[in-house]
Order: sequence, then structure tokens, then C-alpha cells
Amino acid sequence: MTTQTTTRSKTYDMVYIAVFAVLIAICSWISIPMTVPFTLQTFAVFLAVGVLGGKRGSLAVLIYILLGAVGIPVFAGFSGGIGVLLGNTGGYIIGFLFSALVMWLIEKLFGRKTWVLGISMVLGLIVCYAIGTVWFMVVYAQNSGAVGLATVLGWCVIPFIIPDLVKIALALTLSKRLSKALKLNGQE
Repeated sequence: MTTQTTTRSKTYDMVYIAVFAVLIAICSWISIPMTVPFTLQTFAVFLAVGVLGGKRGSLAVLIYILLGAVGIPVFAGFSGGIGVLLGNTGGYIIGFLFSALVMWLIEKLFGRKTWVLGISMVLGLIVCYAIGTVWFMVVYAQNSGAVGLATVLGWCVIPFIIPDLVKIALALTLSKRLSKALKLNGQE
């Protein structure tokens, strides 16, 4: 590979990472009104890793979180700042990064086959739920008193399972098509 080709490849990588960090932000602002409203953040996280692969996708998620941490209103409800991350639901945002890292690990171990990507998305979602739920319980207990696991799961996980599985199905379908269109398969 020539220096020019390497530079061009790195430039494309940076652009794709930035575009997907912005896509995650935009999807966090989209709220679907249901009994319990939900955003499309998880969809965008799974799409980023599905299209870009583990390394670039994880970087896109990290950049999204860092943008929010410094106060840029990229989180749900056009919010931002370290206070959001330290709040009750901040663990779910941090959980996005761990979801991406789990997906990257599974990609490294088993490749990028569609079924592997689907399983990695589901496992990533479980990791996000686990981190977010523990975080929620700790922060809630500090601010309002102890709360039971069943209660937190009823507030923060159970209402979102079906919408999140639908988002995974959409992200999985789009990931394969977009990575082929962008010629990103196997570039990790």
C-alpha cells in the first residue's frame, strides 16, 4: 500500500466514524411515542458497529459519548453534559460503548457472518441493559432510596425489549446492505 492510499484510507475511516457518531446523535433525538417512548439510539449504535465493524464502530460510539460528556446536546431530549452521564440513565449510555466492544470481540472471534452479527447485537444489548440497570439502581439509591431489581427492570428494561429487538432486526438488515454498498466488508 502506498502512503497516499494509506492516508486516503485513514481519512475515509475518520469520516465514516464521524458520520456514524452524528447518526447516533440524530437517532437519540428521534423519540417514538408509545406507552413508554423510546429513541433510536440503540439502533444507531448497532448500525454503526454493523456497518463499520468493531473497531470503527466502537470509536463512533466513544466519540458520541465524549461529545455528550463535554456538553454538546447529543443525548436524548437534546441534552448533554457530564450530569447526564452521572444521572439515573447514564449507565445505559455508557452501556452503548460496552455493547460495541462486545460486538467487536465477537467479530474478532467469529467473523462478520450475518448470524454472528445478530447474536453479537443481542449480547451487546444484554450487556447494555446490565450496565445501565446496575448504574440506575446505584444512582437512584443515592438520590431517592433503595429500589428493587424487579422494579428497575420494569421501568428501564422490560418496556424496551421488543422495540430494541425490532431495532436490532433493522440494524442487522441495513448493516449488511450498507457495508456492501460502502465496500467496508473485511476492512478491519
